[in-house]
Amino acid sequence: MSTDYLESGRTRQKQRTRDQLIAAARELITAGDTPSVEEVAEAAGISRPTAYRYFASRAELLAAAYPETAVASVLPDPPPAAVDERVAAVAEFVIGRVQEHEPQQRAMLRLSLGEVSHELPLRQGRVIPWFVEALAPMAESIGDEGVHRLALALRAACGIETRVWLSDIAGLAPAEVSALQQWMVDALVKQALETPSTLLANLVVTDSD
Repeated sequence: MSTDYLESGRTRQKQRTRDQLIAAARELITAGDTPSVEEVAEAAGISRPTAYRYFASRAELLAAAYPETAVASVLPDPPPAAVDERVAAVAEFVIGRVQEHEPQQRAMLRLSLGEVSHELPLRQGRVIPWFVEALAPMAESIGDEGVHRLALALRAACGIETRVWLSDIAGLAPAEVSALQQWMVDALVKQALETPSTLLANLVVTDSD
């Protein structure tokens, strides 16, 4: 929905309508669906034309229903000095957040796999800057590219994609998944700290984020 439409006249009523649509979308997502705008409109008791005034596509609607955080950093204040403690703090936040919002994360993953748009939350690399910040003390030893590459590996270890595989394919319980993801993060950092040359030797420039 355009900002102009939301901000032009009866803004409170429009915000309530938008919130109703988002709430309905989240309920359907929690039930295991990846709903269309029409399905969400029906569940919310709102007409389809009205719903499309707020969300022009399913991707736009599900992106609005996706759990967001505007924080630029998730390190504690003051942040730890040790790299492993810094990374562990970020990983704990990310893993916990993915587990807490797993239905929404799964829905966005399903949509992301079939969409070419890079505007979907899962494709915008929002977790990676948190890991880059946590790894900042390693920049001197492995360089900026090394830090970025390691951040990608850490994001992969604690993201929804890995969680889905460990849950659905490996058959682990939720708590076991979280514990194993944290262990994977710890192992990656330990390896990088002990043998930074290994990371540098295998470094390839990547445009992924």
